[in-house]
Amino acid sequence: MDIFLQQLINGLTLGSVYAVVALGYTMVYGIIQLINFAHGEVVMVGAMVALTVIGALAASGSMPPFLILTAGVLCAVPVCMILGYLLERVAYRPLRGAPRLAPLITAIGVSIILQHVALLIFSRNPRSFPQIVANPVFDIGGASISAVQIAIMLISLAMMAALTFVVYRTRLGMAMRATSENPAVAGLMGIDINRVITFTFVLGAALGAMAGVMVGTYYGIAHYKMGALLGMKAFSAAVLGGIGNLGGAMLGGLLLGVVEALGTGYIGDATDLCNVEWLSTALAERCADQGHMILFGSNYQDVFAFVVLIIVLVFRPSGLLGERVGDRA
Repeated sequence: MDIFLQQLINGLTLGSVYAVVALGYTMVYGIIQLINFAHGEVVMVGAMVALTVIGALAASGSMPPFLILTAGVLCAVPVCMILGYLLERVAYRPLRGAPRLAPLITAIGVSIILQHVALLIFSRNPRSFPQIVANPVFDIGGASISAVQIAIMLISLAMMAALTFVVYRTRLGMAMRATSENPAVAGLMGIDINRVITFTFVLGAALGAMAGVMVGTYYGIAHYKMGALLGMKAFSAAVLGGIGNLGGAMLGGLLLGVVEALGTGYIGDATDLCNVEWLSTALAERCADQGHMILFGSNYQDVFAFVVLIIVLVFRPSGLLGERVGDRA
């Protein structure tokens, strides 16, 4: 029971991150039927920018820890929003009327370009987040939950609620839903389609930046390739829940995280992050202090998620909450 509860907590934490990243995929797909495979790299950029700012401010020792973390977030979010705007304006808008294969290949190419730009700027070595804020661990029924895990779940829940409010309770959200339903008719009704699509990319990038900061804070590291697998899993979560459906993205992310964690707890051999050789001594001490933790999980961790995805799609190709829709004319 202790193992189940512990892995459930870990799974909900991981699933909260997957859900936030998956929302970026599902919003873009819902509006223009495009799979933005570069979204994982936007998450990576957010983590790297936040790490750079937090590391520099922490080294100076002139600001309180909470303000340092806030400064990192406030720098990462605008950078990713600008990146999201540039991706839509430069890479995707010119191909909006092209066959679907063209923007798909472009998205993959942009993903590779962003990885290598990050490699040139931040180097290939994993970089550790400084532990500037206390992270106490609490006992719940024999399982441990850290303050960082609680914060990740609460912040993710707040962002999901805020996005739902924007989409379903604001004029801009109404314009987004109208554009998703029929862009041509929405344009005839006076909606600025380009503005709506750009806003969708920018909003998704902001969510990606927050997810990058959460991942970096939780795992304690950031790497120029961290967005590739994270993005693929978040995209799988969006497909699992029903891509284009906000509720489906949230459900798919949480379910995928829980499945991974439970599989890690009961199947395969676990790898504790503290024992990975390339980590710095300071980061290893941080892991030991936090006491959580199987962070990299089982060698079969990635298999669990995709096996469940395949099983669900075999019986429900549109995803758990998805609906069958016809192709747009």
